[in-house]
Amino acid sequence: MVEVNGLTKYYGAYAAIEDVTFRVEPGEILGFLGPNAAGKTTTMRIITGFMPPTAGTATVDGFDITGDSVAARRRLGYLPEQVPLYEDMSVREYLAFCARVRGVGRSSVPASVDRAMASTRITEYADSLIFKLSKGYRQRVGIAQALVHEPAVLILDEPTVGLDPRQIIEVRELIKGLRGDHTVILSTHILPEVQMVCDRVVIISDGTIVAIDTPEALTARIQQTQQVRIEVRGPEMPLLEALKGLPGVQEVSAERVEDGVFRCLIVSDRSQDLREGAAALVIQRGWGLRELGTMALSLEDVYMRLTSEAPVDEPHGEDR
Repeated sequence: MVEVNGLTKYYGAYAAIEDVTFRVEPGEILGFLGPNAAGKTTTMRIITGFMPPTAGTATVDGFDITGDSVAARRRLGYLPEQVPLYEDMSVREYLAFCARVRGVGRSSVPASVDRAMASTRITEYADSLIFKLSKGYRQRVGIAQALVHEPAVLILDEPTVGLDPRQIIEVRELIKGLRGDHTVILSTHILPEVQMVCDRVVIISDGTIVAIDTPEALTARIQQTQQVRIEVRGPEMPLLEALKGLPGVQEVSAERVEDGVFRCLIVSDRSQDLREGAAALVIQRGWGLRELGTMALSLEDVYMRLTSEAPVDEPHGEDR
């Protein structure tokens, strides 16, 4: 649905992005993740036709954004980081204006506006002036203007920036509801947004792509060991010695939780799943098994490892 090949943008001698390449499948929500000034917005602006690339191509539904710009833009809906609202208009008036600008036939405008408002759950505010709406609802109006001409592809640049926690949850749920009906590229620097909303993630740093995959696959690819956390009621030293004797164990550490209770971290090769063996050992010794689970790198760990030189050695404690 969207193909980006070798996109490069220079400002003088400075490369804002260089050789950016990725593909978005129909109906997919793709997270475009990176720190501020990584090149996210530049890439979005090129894909949407707001600026030309220095080199490379971007196609939307088979139409080149430079060579067939009008055809490509007809298939795009764009929510820039700064939402372009005319706040002295009502929601219905503004969306009708956007529909006409987008080439929706005059007789089809009312139905298109109603669909966009229903999709973004703002129908009850149809006749409200935009300046009277909360920031969260103004953001919904911004998404509605991107949807009003029923585009195949939506480009959303930092759609939850500046919203309060409740508004962020509502907008994320709204975006998830678009899955399947629209192909979505979601630009963000907020890690939970990617985990909660996106099917795959493209990570960009300093203008270049450093990874493309699902969050789960990125974690598995980077994490070289398996780490099992087990909480046991029993004697510390015999417990440590017994766990160290399990096949494939590289390292065992323990911390005291309360009198006679210890939480141990068992590190093994990634191919070794020690959970059943550890549970069986504890039960055989007559000790009390209170907790057992694997530890995974969080997406934050993965992101930091891919976008910086600082190594990430320990997981943040995300159980699964």
